[in-house]
Amino acid sequence: MHFARTEEQDELATAIRGILGKRSTSEAVRAAVQTEAGYDTALWETLCEQIGVAALAVPEQYDGFGASLIETAVVLEVLGEFLTPAPLLATALSTAQLILEGSEEEKTEFLPRLAAGEVLPFALDRIVLEPDEDRTATTVGTMDQTLRLAIVDDAAQTTSEIRAISTALASALQVGAMQRALDMTVQYSTERVQFGRTIGSFQALKHRMADMLVLVEASRSASWGATAMAAAYLAEPTADNRDRLLHLAAVAGSYCSDALDKVASEAVQLHGGIAITWEHDIQLVFKRAHALSQLNGQAHQHRGTVLT
Repeated sequence: MHFARTEEQDELATAIRGILGKRSTSEAVRAAVQTEAGYDTALWETLCEQIGVAALAVPEQYDGFGASLIETAVVLEVLGEFLTPAPLLATALSTAQLILEGSEEEKTEFLPRLAAGEVLPFALDRIVLEPDEDRTATTVGTMDQTLRLAIVDDAAQTTSEIRAISTALASALQVGAMQRALDMTVQYSTERVQFGRTIGSFQALKHRMADMLVLVEASRSASWGATAMAAAYLAEPTADNRDRLLHLAAVAGSYCSDALDKVASEAVQLHGGIAITWEHDIQLVFKRAHALSQLNGQAHQHRGTVLT
């Protein structure tokens, strides 16, 4: 099993980070969520055309790169770090479902379109990611404005395998958000002065930020294990790989959800009063924590899966 990034995966993360550093600033994110699409369509085009993010897990015979969900998770983690609204999660799940469950005709029709960056709705039971106007659905407001969701009444039940893949990929977004919260908190602690000293020099706060770092790194390990298993199952959908996928995804879903809740809450407290203002981005991390902890089931539900 793959648990460490390769040099190529590190380069992929660096390339994505370079683009988002220029085009997914706080101002850009806030502007994007107000658009009709709910994300920056020009940025999505750039990510698809220059990096090929939508094509990473699509097999080469369907105009994809033939990489894996591991590379997709690498991108999702960076997107999470920048809180970038983007349809990659829906695209990756549509790709995985077609590979596992689609007919050859469906694969031939839809996989090249997904690889090219076309955005298609994806249903997780009644919750639809990236809804469009072609299906009767009720668009719902979300605590995290960077997620665009709708509710439908006629959705088929999501299989446990697809739900596990969704949980694994969402954990990459959670890890990225944790890293953002930690980085912002450490930076703030070196700037905020209280009692004549920067607050980062106080031992009690150092300990709290160290605990945040432990949660981030442990979550990253759990997420990498789950996404690696998701990629393995997509390549070889055997019964053994399925069992391991369900287990590791539940571990990641449980641990990363609780960890992001904790890290986000600590970040809010360590920023003080400024953190509860609309103008500060910590509130975006806090909202993402609560939204992602509900998307694929709550942490205690995942722990139930681990124990069964």
